[in-house]
Amino acid sequence: MKAAILRKGDKPLVIEDIPVPGLNDGEVLVRVAACGVCHTDLHYIDHGVPTFKKPPITLGHEASGIVITGGERLKPGNRVLIPPVFSCGECEFCLTGRENICKNMLMLGNSMNGAFAQFVKVPEKDVLLMPDEIPLEEGCIIADAISTPYHAVINRAKVQPTDRVIVFGCGGVGINVVQVAALTGAEVTACDIDREKMEIALELGAKYALNPSEVREKYDVAFEVAGRPETIEAAFKTLAKAGRLCIIGYTNRDITINPSKIMFLEQEIIGSIGCKTDDYPEIFRLVIDGSIKLDRLISNKYSIEDINIALDELRGGKVLRNIILPNF
Repeated sequence: MKAAILRKGDKPLVIEDIPVPGLNDGEVLVRVAACGVCHTDLHYIDHGVPTFKKPPITLGHEASGIVITGGERLKPGNRVLIPPVFSCGECEFCLTGRENICKNMLMLGNSMNGAFAQFVKVPEKDVLLMPDEIPLEEGCIIADAISTPYHAVINRAKVQPTDRVIVFGCGGVGINVVQVAALTGAEVTACDIDREKMEIALELGAKYALNPSEVREKYDVAFEVAGRPETIEAAFKTLAKAGRLCIIGYTNRDITINPSKIMFLEQEIIGSIGCKTDDYPEIFRLVIDGSIKLDRLISNKYSIEDINIALDELRGGKVLRNIILPNF
């Protein structure tokens, strides 16, 4: 099968023919329909962020497909969504409904070979049946670009209809923070330097769209989705009394924040990653009834041979989500 491989020292991914993976107990084989291209992939390729499985490794963690070899629950031909992370089901976080921060989690395209490949093997227990009403290719981005914002807005920041919300960074994940926050009834301001992304944010429910230099108001909830120290600090400065800053974007660099404001104004800084398994049915419902719009989020579709073009477009910051069709 064809796969896009990250090798140590290689910046472009290399397309190679590798064996179709054999299955262990509890695993199923999925023919990949589509896999989204995420900034997390660029962290591994460009920024020296290590994968748990040392290269060579197949990247890609936002996938949908068709079951080829089933198991006890899934049957050949089932349409499925593959979540990015797989939980152990036994640690204290799994047992208390926080499996997205499982102590023993495995991540597709990080601790195991991912879905920038024609076939992928995954634990059967974590795979979700994709509703027939959702298109299989476009639906792949539910796995991360939609589920991650949903968890951040609903479970972590707990956005309320009375909240004033600002979202710093309106890329492939941030645009869906805007979309989900708007669904709660909150007043949402989108904040980005890219005018086209801000126009899309307005289409998806933002009431206002501002360049970071134009922000003057205070907000009940600020989301940082760009993954830059300067935007985390800027987002924090927009908080009103009792405001909440929710950090979704990844950076390993330090930030400078004065803690006295947090104490005197009873503010909060919250981290958010991934999504809980039991949230997916509601996300599917919102996609099916049109509350969450998939069609506006997909920028381009590429064959696996053109994956480095898709990555270059993401680097340039001009796309929301490119998706790869490994079997096209």
